[in-house]
Amino acid sequence: MITVRTSDFGTGTLSRACALIHTLLTVEALLLLTASPGLAALLLLGPDPANLPLAAPCLLPLGPALSAALYALHHRSHDLTGLHPARAYLRGLRFNAVPALKLWTPLLAWLTIIAFTLTHFSATGLPGWWALLLAAIGTGCLLWGAHALVLTSLFAFRARDTARLAAYFLFRHGRVTLAVVSLLVLTAASASLLTEAVAALLAAPLLLSLLHGSRPVIAETRKDFTA
Repeated sequence: MITVRTSDFGTGTLSRACALIHTLLTVEALLLLTASPGLAALLLLGPDPANLPLAAPCLLPLGPALSAALYALHHRSHDLTGLHPARAYLRGLRFNAVPALKLWTPLLAWLTIIAFTLTHFSATGLPGWWALLLAAIGTGCLLWGAHALVLTSLFAFRARDTARLAAYFLFRHGRVTLAVVSLLVLTAASASLLTEAVAALLAAPLLLSLLHGSRPVIAETRKDFTA
């Protein structure tokens, strides 16, 4: 007579893979649903650079959505019998919506100013090296924003403390920052060569990669900056 231990159910390699796929699909769907009002309005605006100031408010819901997705992926279960990705996502949205907006809103406003200036650079009369400087500042802001997003999604710091820690880790963990650079390049390449929808549909795997690359930052924050 063959006996099967119920404690072994859902813990095999195939089960863990199915659990991961289920979590990614659920989180992706909830992320798109949360950000859908802004994304739908963004599609109506079109790609005209003059619409950048109008596009920024459309992207506001994306900040809390990304934060909730990171929270859900971080707290995901590897066991098929204990999957609750939707519950984790909604919990993350409830906890992190306001903290994420406190950081996402000024970051989005600043990036919008930079993007608008670069797309209308010929009208500014500034020397060409200013464009390179603005592009470098915008890239730095994006990298800082990635660190801040991870920190505000997983820890309950004040906004100013999260901002300082994100700036600190930007240089403290160079490998993590380089990993973020590679993700940004991948996202930008897929959006420019294919369509922006590809980047949106791959948001959950990209965020999981961000979490994986940010493990040193998460571990140090938990060890040195939490009680």
